[in-house]
Amino acid sequence: MTQKVLHIGSSAGITISKEFLRSLKLRIGDHVEIQPDAKRGGLLVLPVRRSKVDSELLQWTDEMIDQYGPALRALAKK
Repeated sequence: MTQKVLHIGSSAGITISKEFLRSLKLRIGDHVEIQPDAKRGGLLVLPVRRSKVDSELLQWTDEMIDQYGPALRALAKK
């Protein structure tokens, strides 16, 4: 597949077809890691998968905000 490098603000981007995204189990908004591939003279694009630890940390953070959020907001105003 040949793609064109596009100008996006002060950066550059490459489009990815919907079929290719589906085959990699990626969705718009997902994070990927990009690494240079010196052996091939190109780029390596790897999906960043969230681990169970990440979801547990997010759940803990949400519970902490629910419990202590009002007190933290009150302290921030002082």
